[in-house]
Amino acid sequence: MVDLIPDKKTQLEQIAEEARALTASPLYEYRIQNNYHMVFGEGDPDAAILLIGEAPGEWEAKKGQPFVGASGRMLNELLAGIGLARDKVYITNVVKDRPPANRDPNKAEIELYTPFLLRQIEVIQPQVIATLGRFAMDFIFATFDMPQQGEKISALHGKVLTAQTPYGEIAVVPLFHPAVALYNQSQKQTLVEDFQALKRFV
Repeated sequence: MVDLIPDKKTQLEQIAEEARALTASPLYEYRIQNNYHMVFGEGDPDAAILLIGEAPGEWEAKKGQPFVGASGRMLNELLAGIGLARDKVYITNVVKDRPPANRDPNKAEIELYTPFLLRQIEVIQPQVIATLGRFAMDFIFATFDMPQQGEKISALHGKVLTAQTPYGEIAVVPLFHPAVALYNQSQKQTLVEDFQALKRFV
């Protein structure tokens, strides 16, 4: 019998097309007015490690890729520090379009984009989700009803936690956003050390 289920890459492309056509999003008009791109995600559909940030910044929206500005270069450096090439992980954000003036996404925007991220997770089925920053951490804690909900990233960064997903138990590693390392050298060292928690999944 022929297997009619599309491969992971095709499934992700189909979800991306739906996100691109989400005219109901309050960020859709802002994208069109500024000639921005929807930033769905990129990387290996079979990745063991899924990295999730908050929302695209200006560089990301211009290029249609996640983490391509200064924080993206920092992320690449941190990945290289554990012997991992960027194309061996999958990188995405909670919200797929850039909010104006880099503000935090609001509740309505998060709710609109949540199904796309959940479907990405379902397709990729990573062994570990590494959250980049407080916002993504809080989102994943709430999504998987983790007992650490409400705790601060300052207390949890670099720790390997567990979560139950529809496809089984996974690890969740909260990390500071790579951008913090651009302004604070001590935070960079913290990030370098915290990324070691991902090494077991490489």
